[in-house]
Amino acid sequence: MAGENTKQLEKAVTSDSSYNRKAEGKAFEDSKLGVRGLIESGMTKIPRMFHSGKLDAKENLPSAYDSSVPIVDIRYIESDPSIRGKVIENIRSACHEWGIFQVINHEIPVCVLDGMIDGIQRFHEQDGVVRKEFYCRDLEKKKVLYHSSVRANTEQGANWRDTLTMLVAPDPPKPEEIPEIC
Repeated sequence: MAGENTKQLEKAVTSDSSYNRKAEGKAFEDSKLGVRGLIESGMTKIPRMFHSGKLDAKENLPSAYDSSVPIVDIRYIESDPSIRGKVIENIRSACHEWGIFQVINHEIPVCVLDGMIDGIQRFHEQDGVVRKEFYCRDLEKKKVLYHSSVRANTEQGANWRDTLTMLVAPDPPKPEEIPEIC
């Protein structure tokens, strides 16, 4: 099956004059195997949908680039209402300006965090047939989703990554919905 999907994807990646981004994206999405599936299939050429067209990554950086990811300290969030409001504003700002932030003083043991990272790594390393069972983009259907950043209907370069998402709040998934390896 992976070989057939690779053939469809390679067929979609032809010459400049006949390139069809939508067909390439659809073939990739239909495989439900993600970026790792491309590698596992033996594909030797990076599909064009992953090409951004820009060779210099520095061209995309704002002029006042600051490489420090925002840090949100939640140490006293429960005991001090004024801190709670400030933390919420810091999270809102970090999401709006960066799309990412680091939380400190959350009291989650490092061994738990390391276990989460290990589980995610094991998930991505397992056979594509097993990963494929979790491939979905619909947050309404599933609380545990495996997907890639590719959308068949976009023209910009896709990100070379696969993602495992688990929606845990306010209603966590049932244990049987979580991949066994995690």
